[in-house]
Amino acid sequence: MKAHHMTTLPFDGEISRYFREEAPAEVREAIETADKDDILSDDYPYDEEIKSKDYDREMEALQLELVRLQADVKETGKRMVVVFEGRDAAGKGGTIKRFRENMNPRVVRIVALSKPTETEAGQWYFQRYIEEMPTAGEIVIFDRSWYNRGVVEHVFGFCTPKEREKFFAQVPDFERMLVDEGIHLVKLWLNVGRAEQLKRFLQREADPLKQWKVSWIDVEGLKKWDAYSDAIRETLERTHSDYAPWTVVRSDDKERARLAAIRTVLRDIDYAGKGRIEVPDPKIAGGPDIWNA
Repeated sequence: MKAHHMTTLPFDGEISRYFREEAPAEVREAIETADKDDILSDDYPYDEEIKSKDYDREMEALQLELVRLQADVKETGKRMVVVFEGRDAAGKGGTIKRFRENMNPRVVRIVALSKPTETEAGQWYFQRYIEEMPTAGEIVIFDRSWYNRGVVEHVFGFCTPKEREKFFAQVPDFERMLVDEGIHLVKLWLNVGRAEQLKRFLQREADPLKQWKVSWIDVEGLKKWDAYSDAIRETLERTHSDYAPWTVVRSDDKERARLAAIRTVLRDIDYAGKGRIEVPDPKIAGGPDIWNA
């Protein structure tokens, strides 16, 4: 990876420094030796990214289906929640962008909550998320969600082990109430390999239009890969249920991941004019057993 000559880099170039001095040798080598369209993870089921013309064709068809879904949700008063979770730089934002780019913002609302205020910190943990639940005829997309407590808060010590255990005890009932209430709930976990994640962070660090995406949590999180892996594994295992299952999407190829994520959302909900929705690619999308550290 060539050095990027810029006047200022976020966090004083800490990501570049980590790449040069701390990243595991095999991660550094994978980034330095890869061609443009290569997949960096050895165990990813494809060697190269999907061809652009195939992606564009499939995405266009899915966009039409999303517009049909939106029209039906508005007409019938359905309520839908889509939870986007995943490792940092796994492609949540890009997938959400494609999901809603042709949708009406009055029907499809994105919720991306910042850290709790002092008032929110004194409330029941789920309270601020409940306030964002959809009304009739609305789809709410959570760009990160109540699962912060299972992973990020735990890894960085922002919650106590007791608070996290209470979270795990309450999540199944909380999600069962949402489903029993008639809310259609979809939970997506986007995962990405270590070399690909670091490559994306280096690209963000060097791009003035994307530097805002880099946070202190991201920088420090690079050094906590194994702690994240343990927390993710436990969270997926303890919160996967028949009524609120996880779909894990391996996102080393962002475009394949976007297609699989949107198909997951469309597959299990009925709506007027629904076309034939292909099964999300089973090589990269499935239950928690497909998740890889």
